[in-house]
Amino acid sequence: MHHPVDSGELEAGIRAAVESLRGATTVAVLTGAGISAESGLATFRGAGGLWEGQRVEDVATPFAFRRDPALVWRFYHQRRAALRAARPNPGHYALARLERHFGAPRFTLITQNVDGLHQVAGSERVLEIHGSLRRTRCTRCGQVREQGTEPLPELPHCPACGGLLRPDVVWFHEPLPERVWAEAESATTRCSVFLVVGTSAVVYPAAGLIETARLAGAVVIESNLVPSAAGHLVDIGLYGPAGQVLPRLVTEVWGPA
Repeated sequence: MHHPVDSGELEAGIRAAVESLRGATTVAVLTGAGISAESGLATFRGAGGLWEGQRVEDVATPFAFRRDPALVWRFYHQRRAALRAARPNPGHYALARLERHFGAPRFTLITQNVDGLHQVAGSERVLEIHGSLRRTRCTRCGQVREQGTEPLPELPHCPACGGLLRPDVVWFHEPLPERVWAEAESATTRCSVFLVVGTSAVVYPAAGLIETARLAGAVVIESNLVPSAAGHLVDIGLYGPAGQVLPRLVTEVWGPA
């Protein structure tokens, strides 16, 4: 059940957001699981954070992988299978259109998602701070390989060295990729508008980018079903499904696609 949308507040928010985007010189976007939920991909926190009776945190750690790699891979095989059926929704396409309007380097999309749907929708400058389910990384030689969404063996091994492969994602208790995170911080401090889409703003350090943008003087716009944990830092709130709100926002700024 969605939080009821106040149409008057939404209309006022759309008008304010349109004005901010029209005057923007640079835009950075932070997306979370909420935007992909509209494509049918589970947000595990919203579902109670359980998988086969286990906390997701307990299968998404390096310790769990060392203890029982088959169990961890079973979890990720299911997630990768869900990706094969998932398609970008209008929210993803609206952000891709936003990028085409501003162009690099004036636009940066920072995502916490590991599903690759932004790229499928046409986004090009995407910083995947939590990695990607579409890639694997060898635990022995470190080689990263694009795997798409094709099925993998139950316990996949590296064709180069024979080492056990793992998903190329950031697990709990692991650091973010340094270069990608540095680019995300740089884009955040330089933007004039910071758009937050579909994130609960409880996962750090990603959620800290919202305060970074605010302190750097950006206008912070939030598109979410309900106010996030960072709602007090938001200048403009657009509360409703991103697949409806974002296309409307982009159309109001630049006309129909």
